[in-house]
Amino acid sequence: MSKGSRLTAEKIHARLRHPVIDADGHWIEFGPLVREEMRRIGGDLALEGFTFFAALSEKNLLMTPAERLQRRVTMGPWFTQPAKNTRDRATAMMPRLMHERMDEFGLDFSVLYPSSGIATARIPDDSLRAHTCRTFNTFSAEYFAPYADRLTPAAMIPMATPEEAIAELEYAVKTLGLKVACLGSLIPRRVGGEGPNPSHPDLRDSSAGGVWYDMLGIDSAHDYDPVWKKCVELGVSPTFHTGTRGIGTRSSPTNFVYNHIGHFAAACEAVCKGLYIGGVTRRFPSLKFGFLEGGVGYACQLLADINGHWEKRNARSLAENNPKNVKRRELVALARHYGDPRIAQALAEPDAVYDTVTTIKGAFLTSGNRDLDDFAACRIKSREDVNALFVDNFYFGCEADDPMNAWAFSRRHNPGGARVRALFGSDVGHFDVQEMAGVLPEAYELVEHGLITDADFRDFMFTNPVTFYGEANPRFFEGTRVEKQASALLKAQAASAARKGKPSRRG
Repeated sequence: MSKGSRLTAEKIHARLRHPVIDADGHWIEFGPLVREEMRRIGGDLALEGFTFFAALSEKNLLMTPAERLQRRVTMGPWFTQPAKNTRDRATAMMPRLMHERMDEFGLDFSVLYPSSGIATARIPDDSLRAHTCRTFNTFSAEYFAPYADRLTPAAMIPMATPEEAIAELEYAVKTLGLKVACLGSLIPRRVGGEGPNPSHPDLRDSSAGGVWYDMLGIDSAHDYDPVWKKCVELGVSPTFHTGTRGIGTRSSPTNFVYNHIGHFAAACEAVCKGLYIGGVTRRFPSLKFGFLEGGVGYACQLLADINGHWEKRNARSLAENNPKNVKRRELVALARHYGDPRIAQALAEPDAVYDTVTTIKGAFLTSGNRDLDDFAACRIKSREDVNALFVDNFYFGCEADDPMNAWAFSRRHNPGGARVRALFGSDVGHFDVQEMAGVLPEAYELVEHGLITDADFRDFMFTNPVTFYGEANPRFFEGTRVEKQASALLKAQAASAARKGKPSRRG
């Protein structure tokens, strides 16, 4: 895409018949102020936690390329925030200035995630992590309280155990009044051990094995259903903002761009796929999950892959590949006519081996699974269920300059004519937004180029974020600039669902 629409953000907003909601902006923590506040609210322990990852990043950047290559230490981020555009840099640091400039950006309401603060949920020490998240959330709530009509900050929720997640969700929502929760994910754990791994992806040696990553929905170290239940109870739609820099192939010691490309999408896909296959959206049909900053291209591909795999790997289709269903006489006859004599001789034995990887006669390898249906937890009863368990529950944060955003709205290209739920995320405050006032025009190019319709754009900018947050918490937009429009939309959606008698997927 080009630099943006020929129209300014203010002119685009003026021609729209709906508000614009930014589901993923960022604010930049001004170090001296945040450190002082962390100490004031939570003491030296909270300050230690907040600076934990900053110290590791500094250590990374002070290494020479040769040192990183020798140890295979991942190249970390640098020059990641606005600089030349000084007013934008100040805007990301100062909520009052951001609030004042919202009309200039063409934005009515923004959900803001921290920059450094996101890492607080990944602090390896249990007590330090919990205390730092609590302190940071308290500071965030205080810092943005005067600007709640247009800005709301996300609470950082640690997820190493369900208990710590529930405790912080309760405090963030009930005590602090925060409405958005950013949950930790891809939690590194020791193989055969308890708790998160203390190593940090940006500084981990490739030789330091024995680490696996918890996707929460499947094969987890814990049962996270109590967390999802608590989210429903509190009216919170959980979001994830985890990346995969330093994990697997994204671990170049010399090139940050190599490590950065696709890393959010990879993290989002892993968690989304785990929640789906693990049956979480079946057990919690009203709960919506937001996956941020990865775009929607991987989501459309994932939906297509799930459809394809269900078609070939559902319980009924597996009969096509079950060795028990081989017609032995026919196979022997074909082997005698077309095959090597040794094949026919082997197949004629009472306990013939059909599988090339099986050496035990009469064995049909199933990896020890008692239930051969990998989709069992989803309890899929029809082809329509395959899409419904995905489309109704998963929302995907998309940046303005990503041309793949159009794919979300293309019924022609998505299986079953699905429309994937895209959320507009400005990502203001980070290096890829060189002009905050240019974000809305960039996003609007999709309309100008005929890639999406005005109705699609409305869903992207307004309907989807209101649905994502408002169905879980009907009071989410009370007291905000978009209260009237959001309330009208939610009432209309509720009336439409009642007329259709939309059934629950539970059971």
